[in-house]
Amino acid sequence: MRIVIDSREQAPYLFRGFDVETEVMALPAGDYSLPGFTDKVAIERKELNDLIFCLMNGNRDRFERELAKARYFDLFAVVVEAPLSAVSRGQYRSEMKVQAALQSILTFQVRYRVAFVWAGNRTSAEYIVHGLLSKYLREIGERFKMATKGQEVEEDNHG
Repeated sequence: MRIVIDSREQAPYLFRGFDVETEVMALPAGDYSLPGFTDKVAIERKELNDLIFCLMNGNRDRFERELAKARYFDLFAVVVEAPLSAVSRGQYRSEMKVQAALQSILTFQVRYRVAFVWAGNRTSAEYIVHGLLSKYLREIGERFKMATKGQEVEEDNHG
């Protein structure tokens, strides 16, 4: 499997222990995608303090533009390198109120059709990013097989 890493990603996953090749390029949305599907699937990686920073005035507009770009992707998720309980306990470096952070996250999930996946830590987040991309690739492969299987039957009937 090949994974595309956004050229602006500041702390990219290495995917050690996975059978993965990586390439770096500018992605239209997100930090991780698949070659040939960069307009269909993307995963945004966030460390908790960075996520909270993106929810605050001044940074929020840029984050919302990113989410809006991927609104109609087949798969777009924000994978957070922390548990949800860290937000609800206010375990981040910001004066943003817990309720405001939680309500913003819920709003974005509905408004932009984006899943926020609370990975717990960086290692689990890397595993989830790999898992989401590999499952997407498998699903696309199955759809392709189904589509071409129908073609083969049709060709046999006409051949």
